[in-house]
Amino acid sequence: MDNAQMAAIYDRMKDTVYRAALAYCRNVQDAEDITHDVFLLRFRHEAPFPDDEAEKAWMLRVTVNRCKNLLKSFRRRFSVPLEDASEVCVTEPEHQIWDAVNALPKNYRLVIHLYYYEGYSVREIGTITGKSETAVQTQLYRARKLLKDRLGEELTL
Repeated sequence: MDNAQMAAIYDRMKDTVYRAALAYCRNVQDAEDITHDVFLLRFRHEAPFPDDEAEKAWMLRVTVNRCKNLLKSFRRRFSVPLEDASEVCVTEPEHQIWDAVNALPKNYRLVIHLYYYEGYSVREIGTITGKSETAVQTQLYRARKLLKDRLGEELTL
């Protein structure tokens, strides 16, 4: 793979991979590290993908696996996380939604992110996360219910 191909893949996928890692880990530094690792793995992956969607699904699956590995690692369990250095510049309602989504348990955060921000279907989310469609639907239902309870009627998704 030459530099131009790597640059094209990186430009196309960097935001998607980073946002998924951030949604799962809720830590900017960890999300950056995971994003870096995922792209290194992608650039070493020699087998071609049938299309861009297959490549995107593969990269998101690797991202989720890396996040899981990080969260169960010794370093993560026995260290104090760094405070987030900066806040995302968003309007007040968006900030409330962002905070409410980040307050969800990690399995709910991820399905909300993949469904609403990345536009994946329930079936695709099931494939990416390794869960059944029913489990994904249940997680979406419960996450929406929690968000509705936290945000109230006026800010529902």
